[in-house]
Amino acid sequence: MRNGTFAISDFYEEAFRAFNGKRMMPEIDVRFYPYIGINHTIRVREGRVFVRIAEICREMPPIGHQALAFILVAKLLRKKVPQHAREIYSRFIKTQEIREKAAENKRARGRKVVSTHKGVVYDLRKIFERLNRDYFRGSIPVPVLSWSARKTYRILGHHDSTHETIIISRSLDACDVPKYVIEYVVFHEMLHIHHPTQHRDGRRYNHTPQFRKDERKFAYFEEAERWIERNVRKLKKNAKRK
Repeated sequence: MRNGTFAISDFYEEAFRAFNGKRMMPEIDVRFYPYIGINHTIRVREGRVFVRIAEICREMPPIGHQALAFILVAKLLRKKVPQHAREIYSRFIKTQEIREKAAENKRARGRKVVSTHKGVVYDLRKIFERLNRDYFRGSIPVPVLSWSARKTYRILGHHDSTHETIIISRSLDACDVPKYVIEYVVFHEMLHIHHPTQHRDGRRYNHTPQFRKDERKFAYFEEAERWIERNVRKLKKNAKRK
């Protein structure tokens, strides 16, 4: 496959030669694929290597494609990824232009599973409104509020800035879960709206020192942290129960 004046597949052949030495060069099929985000795959089927590169990276410069080739081939062959390849590729995908394209793709084609803010026991909208009034003076825009489609235990809450959504684990919608625990998880996700992700030197910072400082302002911060820590096994058991 060619991109402009260079053949992307040449970079994968170069990477195989670098990692595989004198072994026979496999047939390599490289194509762009309309992934929603910045995802790439490399697989071997019947002796052929299939590479699928996110469409969002079609305009990536040759040096970026070369770096990506070394990264993917190294992972396929379980070799150490060259540090210079990581750095070159990272510089490209962390640019403002690529972040904006990825976010736009996610908005246009991403699928966000939303159920309802009204649970069996707790109503997320009522909880949000009270927290917004008591802690943020009503300044937080109301996002889509929803219980998760399934019970989860690893992630109790999630804020999606692209879809302006806060999802809370259905595992917490139970009579034996104190209300302050759900309030704490919702409060944490509201702080992600109050303190948007910061990008510095190509890195993302979600939980800044100010974020952590404000998090401790929740009236039942210590109690909620202790409850979650003591009940994680119970949440896990309930989540896995059919």
